Amino acid sequence: MVNVGNVAADQLRSYIERIERLEEEKKSIGDDIRDVFAEAKGNGFDVKTMRQVLKLRKMEAADRQEAEHMLDLYLVALGMAMPAAEGEMEAA
Repeated sequence: MVNVGNVAADQLRSYIERIERLEEEKKSIGDDIRDVFAEAKGNGFDVKTMRQVLKLRKMEAADRQEAEHMLDLYLVALGMAMPAAEGEMEAA
């Protein structure tokens, strides 16, 4: 192993090459994801809504409910939605 200024050159090269390969794989996967979204759009699905669904599916149920509650609260505060009925607020 060659050491240059206390740096193991072979080990460093190995890390750099591994990262480069992973970056290529990441780009390829990103391209594949774009292709799937394009296919879905071609079949009439709304890609923007699909992205929102994916984001929500990654969240824990409690976090998702809290985010939805805050969104509803802000929409009502801005006059963009009607307040929920008393029974609906308590059920949520």
